[in-house]
Amino acid sequence: MPSAAGAFAESVRADAAGWDRHGGVPDEVVRAVAGAGFLAPDVPARYGGRDWSPTEVGRLCEDFGGVCSALRALVTVQGMVAAAVLRWGDARQRARWLPALTSGERLAGFAATEAGAGSDLAAVGTTLDAGRLRGGKRWVTFGGLADVFLVLASRDGLPVTALVDARQPGVSVEPVTGQLGMRAARIAHVRFDDVPVADVLAPPGFGLTHVVGTALDHGRFTVAWGCAGMARACLDRTVEHVASRAQGGTPLSSHQAVRAVLGRCLVEVRAAHRLCAHAAALREQGDPAALAETLLAKYAAARAASVVAEHSVRLHGAAGVDADSTVGRFHRDAAVMRIIEGADEVAEQHLGGYALRGRP
Repeated sequence: MPSAAGAFAESVRADAAGWDRHGGVPDEVVRAVAGAGFLAPDVPARYGGRDWSPTEVGRLCEDFGGVCSALRALVTVQGMVAAAVLRWGDARQRARWLPALTSGERLAGFAATEAGAGSDLAAVGTTLDAGRLRGGKRWVTFGGLADVFLVLASRDGLPVTALVDARQPGVSVEPVTGQLGMRAARIAHVRFDDVPVADVLAPPGFGLTHVVGTALDHGRFTVAWGCAGMARACLDRTVEHVASRAQGGTPLSSHQAVRAVLGRCLVEVRAAHRLCAHAAALREQGDPAALAETLLAKYAAARAASVVAEHSVRLHGAAGVDADSTVGRFHRDAAVMRIIEGADEVAEQHLGGYALRGRP
């Protein structure tokens, strides 16, 4: 019996290639996701959420990720901003923003990356002085649709985060098209020209390590599960393909080399899923190791999606590079997931430190 999230994902599977081709998840689909209660479902019920556990949120993202990375990204970015507000907002900010985020009345964008500040977010040039925000952000997922941005800036040399209404004068949005992957995620570059700011989350100095740190941790967790879903979907499609195709009168599935590739892909898929499940269990227990295990799961799942998608494209042959190919689309999306917080080496350094601390 499929879950509600799984059933929803299946209901739109046939449309996902068209979203990718035309550059956006349609507004009516976004509204349907919100109406089904899939936005920030881990927020407490008193704020309009559903009190979902990390495992439930993870399975939602696995189901969505196995259909469309942009659909999963919608859940990711909304959850990132909601997690930051829940953890670091005051009572007024929680009451104002969380019900709007869980219901989809307000769609969120996470605005941290800049031209000179990608994996090194401490280098942001956006400033918040005298209550006015000035600067620009790049590659904001669902920035083209967002009603509110969680913005990382600097105030008096200290990192600070603010919630900024996208409808205010001085906010300008430039849609991004034609990027390698995530083409349906309504990505945009955003500028803030002397925009008044009323909602600052946490004191200056807490903006990066605390507020943004909370958002990024939530993002890594949901991206990890989404990548596990991508890897699983690529393997499923490839098994179907080789079982139905023949080469030289012999079914592809009978070739030893093909079976060996499928075996390697199965290992990647199972390992990614189990690392995600382990990270979810630690989060539910409140184990401090959950932060590092979430990073480990994201690293492994993104690599799994990339590896399995690459094998899948090759085994599909010409069909794998067709404009509407699921495995081809996931191959591009997986490449983006591997660099979304910087090159693999950035994560490897953190994981190396984790190993040295005796928790490999």
